[in-house]
Amino acid sequence: MRSRHLVESELLPMIEAFGEFRFSKEALPEIRAGAEARFADAAEPAIRAEVKTIAGPGGELALYWFDPEPGATGRPALFYIHGGGMIIGSAKDMQATPARLSAELRIPVASIDYRLAPETPFPGPQEDCLAGLNWLAENAAMLGLDPARIAILGESAGGGLAAATALMARDTGGAKLAGQILVYPMLDHRTGGPECRHRNAHTGEFIWNREANQFGWECLRGDYMPDDARKGWFSPSLAEDLQDLPATWIGVGSLDLFLDESLAYGRALVDAGVPVELHCYPGAIHGFDMMAHSAIARRFQRDLRAAVARALGLRTEA
Repeated sequence: MRSRHLVESELLPMIEAFGEFRFSKEALPEIRAGAEARFADAAEPAIRAEVKTIAGPGGELALYWFDPEPGATGRPALFYIHGGGMIIGSAKDMQATPARLSAELRIPVASIDYRLAPETPFPGPQEDCLAGLNWLAENAAMLGLDPARIAILGESAGGGLAAATALMARDTGGAKLAGQILVYPMLDHRTGGPECRHRNAHTGEFIWNREANQFGWECLRGDYMPDDARKGWFSPSLAEDLQDLPATWIGVGSLDLFLDESLAYGRALVDAGVPVELHCYPGAIHGFDMMAHSAIARRFQRDLRAAVARALGLRTEA
């Protein structure tokens, strides 16, 4: 293994636990079932969610609502988008992170159960996320929220969808975001393929590799050709105009496949006049924060909570 010696030692058990996935459309149901089983073994969420049903572009959508102080008013909120390579996961199965953020920061968190590819290719998942964000802003008074203090947060594929949703909200006159928090985001459909702009010899060996990435993007793309005005909504790294996006925090590991595209996106945002804070965690692989008790994951969580606190104007950087 070419980069194993560079992996932070506390993260090595994660490599053994996950092994290597061989993605195909035929294998996808089994992979999804395995992922669902792993999530089912997780501890009870820190806050129990209320499941709200909202209107989406393809029918009803479930939005998981974590509220530490029901009845309070004028509060900030997070709109959370789960990861899974565009092809795996659900808001139902992946409640641990939004529940923990809600409990630790004492703010409401909404998690959208967007449709997955390949059953729903672009722009379906992105439109679901935008519908959820807009619903949150439009119903701020009912939910006890300050609509000017809503930030978006996504992990992996959810980070890419968060970046896309921020672009769509800007372009369509949707919700105004107070910040975007992109956790090792999946931003560039070219990564790992023949058009890849980055040839880093030490990234993408573990957890989510180049082959998996190309499979996820191809499932999302369907028959869409990313050569029209929506190409940045599909793959945010293709966006030609990044002006007027919200202040951005990006966190990514130095061995993550998404390192180079995260760095490139951060530079492009800075060039567009967007305030950017970017953290690169040495020796960290994709999803490294799942090793929650490791020192590097604890440092990441402190940085993440501080970023959310700054974006939302919280009194403490918990």
